[in-house]
Amino acid sequence: PRAMLSTLRLSASRLLRPSLRAGGSARALHAAPSSAFPYSSGSLSLSPPAALDAYPHVTSVAYPSPNVPVTLLPGMGIGQECAEALVAVFEAAEAPVEFERFESDPTRYGEDKEFEKVVRSMGRTGVMLKGPFTTPVRHPGTSFNIRLRKELDLFANVVQVATLPSIKTRHAGVDLVVIRENTEGEYSGLEHEVVPGVVESLKIISEANSMRIAEYAFEYAKRNGRKKVTAVHKANIMKLGDGLFLQCCRDVAKRYPYIEFEAMIVDNTCMQMTSRPQQFDVMVMPN
Repeated sequence: PRAMLSTLRLSASRLLRPSLRAGGSARALHAAPSSAFPYSSGSLSLSPPAALDAYPHVTSVAYPSPNVPVTLLPGMGIGQECAEALVAVFEAAEAPVEFERFESDPTRYGEDKEFEKVVRSMGRTGVMLKGPFTTPVRHPGTSFNIRLRKELDLFANVVQVATLPSIKTRHAGVDLVVIRENTEGEYSGLEHEVVPGVVESLKIISEANSMRIAEYAFEYAKRNGRKKVTAVHKANIMKLGDGLFLQCCRDVAKRYPYIEFEAMIVDNTCMQMTSRPQQFDVMVMPN
């Protein structure tokens, strides 16, 4: 354990210190890799600087602490437990990180003042660790999750799935990345009652956002040495909406001839995922 802790300390120091040694601001640390690839934190991605343009009051500042600032939003349920474990690991590793933690009632984060505090912190730090937030069925306002995605344009939900050699599982050798468009589709939350008893829910698919997520997926594959991109869709039924998404993926694929491209209907994808997940590499899909 002592050797592992020493290695962790060294890794954290190498990862987090360089730009601060050079006297740059805390934001500069996060800005460095952005020119090569948008920020991603597993489940959320932020492409600066456009994502914060809507907030002129949010600016990059030189952080007074020698540590790297990180916004921490534990969230609800298991998020609290995960946040405690995460902080304990960073403290044990003596990682040069300082958390800006928000611990008020999670149900209030939909309110403008509470939301503004989170956005301001995000503007200062450039990175956020966020736990899960549940939106009650009868909650009258917009989901905090959806509002955060839209306001900061967190358009790519990136999740890596990989088996560990030391743990026996039903499927071995799984190493795939799921990239999901995060701002439109069924989760747009656009619905209305046409007449009493009839509700219309809108699924929005746009060419601009479909091209953006497709380009993100192929660029991710290129920069991470991935060999194949699978576009998951339901274009056999939703011929216009998912059809547009699929066509955008095909158009982008032409620019990356060295990356294999395939399209797969979501029903078949689910069956293939449970029977032979090793066939997948990078998967891209609507929201």
